[in-house]
Amino acid sequence: MERALLVIGALSGLVGVAAGAFGAHVAGTVLFSGSLYALALTGHRRWGAVAPVGGACFLLGWAALALAAASA
Repeated sequence: MERALLVIGALSGLVGVAAGAFGAHVAGTVLFSGSLYALALTGHRRWGAVAPVGGACFLLGWAALALAAASA
């Protein structure tokens, strides 16, 4: 993820697309990692259902990053 955020910073001239990519990566980190931490700490299995949403945010972030790179 660190590399993605560095590339997003390099493409920061494209504010709309780069901001969307950054937001999607941050949301992916919070939702994916956060849900797995919550699952491990609480034992409530329902937290496992949130992890795929975080993964989808990561995919959207990579797609937005590719779009920003293609239009640069």
